[in-house]
Amino acid sequence: MSSGTQLLHVDINIDEREPRRGILKLLSRLRPHWRTHTIQMKTFTEGITNQLIGCYVGSLQDSGCVLVRLYGRMTELYVNRDREVEMFQVFHAHGCGPEIYCSFQNGICYEFVRGTVLDDELLRQPSIYRLIAAEMGRIHSIQPKCGLPVEPLLWTKMSHFLTLVQSSFNSSPAEQPGTRSPAALREVPSFETLSAEMESLKRHLSQIDSPTVLCHNDLLTKNIIYNHKEGMVKFIDYEYADYNYQAFDIGNHFNEFAGVNDVDYSLYPSWELQRDWLTAYLESYKHSTGHEVTVTEAEVTRLYIQVCKFSLASNFFWGLWAILQSRYSSIDFDFQRYAMARLNYYFEKKEEYFGLTMS
Repeated sequence: MSSGTQLLHVDINIDEREPRRGILKLLSRLRPHWRTHTIQMKTFTEGITNQLIGCYVGSLQDSGCVLVRLYGRMTELYVNRDREVEMFQVFHAHGCGPEIYCSFQNGICYEFVRGTVLDDELLRQPSIYRLIAAEMGRIHSIQPKCGLPVEPLLWTKMSHFLTLVQSSFNSSPAEQPGTRSPAALREVPSFETLSAEMESLKRHLSQIDSPTVLCHNDLLTKNIIYNHKEGMVKFIDYEYADYNYQAFDIGNHFNEFAGVNDVDYSLYPSWELQRDWLTAYLESYKHSTGHEVTVTEAEVTRLYIQVCKFSLASNFFWGLWAILQSRYSSIDFDFQRYAMARLNYYFEKKEEYFGLTMS
């Protein structure tokens, strides 16, 4: 590895339809001692927008295993790849994430995190969700290098999505491979409605005093690895990681309890579960930032209210994202339906959550 944080870049493009040859070329640089005929590859199908391939000699759980991630089609529209690499390095430097080995034209290679991908059931187990809460607390305590105040990513990213949505609404249907049917398009709110909603969200949420911290911003079950043997969890996949509102990261994670394939908001965590989760989180966050670890009921309630409000922003954010995916993605997933599930819940909860106050 070259000095400083300069990452090795290998100038090859891997064919996503037949990746093996390109990957072997890559591994000859990263693992020159591996003999080609002993290299095994396993495709993980977890991601809905990227391809992930584990490469190893012997066993997948051995150290030295390399993960190769191929970026999905058009994802550069909404993912800042340089920032992703930077975030990878920050998480790794603080012991919160895997090492990144190199980038190539259409992807990156990084260390395999040992353990199993979390499932929706485990997400609700107290022993596990407390680990997740504590890990998030640790990550949120990581200070920016420069020590200067940082801007939360939310509004810039959301405006960017909204602009892309507007141009996708204006483009001809022929350029929209993911669109299921003209009838489905009519369900999506108009650009004017979406634009007005974003303004109202921004007005309301900007008045809330949620600190800007280092966030994962996309903590769904598939991005959490549970190591049963070591009793710990690690977060992976930093495509959306950046400085953002603390309450957004938590609210976003709570929304993920509803699942991805069949979004079901009856699975959204109860007040009891949230209270327990937020207590574990605050203990960890306070401990990691060098504060007195006692957590009061008032602090939990205050954070709970902020999280409810920012969970609206999360639903709106991924609703916009899914509208874009439905236009540009070639993946066989009903993004249109997903967009509507997120936006419908946003509209359903907006008034109730906006009305919450510390009484």
